Order: sequence, then structure tokens, then C-alpha cells
Amino acid sequence: MSPLSRLFVALVTLSLGLACATSGSSSNASSSVEDVPSETSSDVKPPTPLQKLTAPEGFSVLFPGTPEAQRSKVPVPGGEVLTAAWSADENGVLFSVSTLDYPESVVASRPASDFFAGGKAQLVSKLSGTIKSEENITLQGYPGQALTISSDSGEVRARSFLVGPRLYTLLTRYNPSIGSPQVDEFLGSLELINPPPAITPVPRSTPDSGTPAGDGGTPSSDAGTPGTDGGTRPQK
Repeated sequence: MSPLSRLFVALVTLSLGLACATSGSSSNASSSVEDVPSETSSDVKPPTPLQKLTAPEGFSVLFPGTPEAQRSKVPVPGGEVLTAAWSADENGVLFSVSTLDYPESVVASRPASDFFAGGKAQLVSKLSGTIKSEENITLQGYPGQALTISSDSGEVRARSFLVGPRLYTLLTRYNPSIGSPQVDEFLGSLELINPPPAITPVPRSTPDSGTPAGDGGTPSSDAGTPGTDGGTRPQK
């Protein structure tokens, strides 16, 4: 995997979502992104056909090539986050898929929008970019967000979905003056395999409620790590 691809994987796994679970703890990911190659149309080779990548993390996606998964564990308050990421560089266009498995108590302590907002803020900061567009979306009934960020190092398009305790993120980066005909196909190809039930956030106490409705959103320290195949929800 090239240094650029490794940096991109780190940007995905550390920036998109971890901010919500680490309660402000810092990461050692690079704060900058290398420039996208300024290729001319004559330099661009025919794209590698997209092919289905099926992962034990409970999804399939159309991907250029068959990259090796990069997996790790990150300790956070309330447990640990299991991360997995796949990345490929295709004619200067970067494709990445990542998953982050949170303790269920962390997901139950806040709404899905918190995960998307935290990742968005860190990604914009690391790219020194500006938000071009954002939209609330869904995948098989699960909440998600589509995001486009413009920056001097390229245009980034991402889609994130919170599925039970797992955050899925598809992310691409490319030179907008060149574009990539495969980006739309890639971003729209994610399919969930036997996804778990959605986790309903525990209501937090209000100043005048007297008695908290739940546990106040505080994750328990012994929350188990979610499995990869829980639930029996059909694919469609």
C-alpha cells in the first residue's frame, strides 16, 4: 500500500467517527493530505473494472481490485473500537471503505447525527477544506449522511451509515478537473449483509425532569464488543 493510501486509510478510520467515541482524545494521524496528481487526460489509463468485494464485517461493495483489509483496535471510554479499512488508488483516484465497531453503550448514548457531525468536522479540518454539499440519506432503513468537501488537495465525497453499533464509511478523493466515472457507482454500491437491529439512543435527562429517563448517556465500561453477523434483517 502506498504512503498516500496509508494516509488516506488513517484519515478515514481516525477522522470519520472516532471523535464521537474518544471524547476529545487526540490521534496521531497526519494533519495534511498529499496533493492529488494533476494528470492530463492523455496520462489517464483505462479504469480497472469494479468488482464485488465481500467482507466479514457484513457488507459488499463494488471496488477496484481486491485490496487487503487493514484491521486494528482503538481503546475508547466504555470499551474499544474495532476498525477495518480497504483502500485502492486507481489512476490518482482514491477509493476507501472503512468500518468502526463501537461498544453498544456508546452508540446508545447519543444520536446517529453526533457520529456524522464529529467525523465531518475533523475531516474538514484535516483537509483544510470547505463543505460543498451535505445530505441526510438512508441505506436499507439505516441513517446516513452524504458529504462533498472541496480542498486544495482534491475533492472528497463520502457516505457514512450507522448500522447498529457499526459505522460504515465509503470515501473517495479525486481531482475535480479530471473527475472519475467510477465514483458514483462505487458510492452507490454498498449492500448490508444480515445487518443487526438499529440501536435506539437512551433518552438523556433534562434539567427539570428530576429522574433521568435512562443512564444519562454514560457508556458502561464493560460493554461487549459487537459481533459481525448479529440480527436477521433481510438485505432489502
